[in-house]
Amino acid sequence: QVQLVESGGGLVQAGGSLRLSCAASGRTFGNYVMGWFRQAPGKEREFVAVITWTGGTTFYADSVKGRFTISRDNTKNSVYLQMNSLKPEDTAVYYCAAATRVVVSPENIDYWGKGTLVTVSS
Repeated sequence: QVQLVESGGGLVQAGGSLRLSCAASGRTFGNYVMGWFRQAPGKEREFVAVITWTGGTTFYADSVKGRFTISRDNTKNSVYLQMNSLKPEDTAVYYCAAATRVVVSPENIDYWGKGTLVTVSS
């Protein structure tokens, strides 16, 4: 089992920045690809970003490319999401996710955190 705990959400004005953190415990953190997903009210959960086991490769949803940056620190069992130039449409609950392979579909995630709410006001 892997336990994931997100932090760093909150209320921010459009154009602002937030940094989300996810702390992992349990099995060896470095064995997992880590990702962020989000779910806006009334919408399905969607892929945001993913980072491979040692952080060598990252992928982003087109909607956040150039504004968000995913990173990880395997010595701290943590993954981060730096979000810049935030827009009201970025408002959602953001979930940390772990998988044994690179995936962009929520159906293929092995472990989920409980989420942290990000609200972007216009």
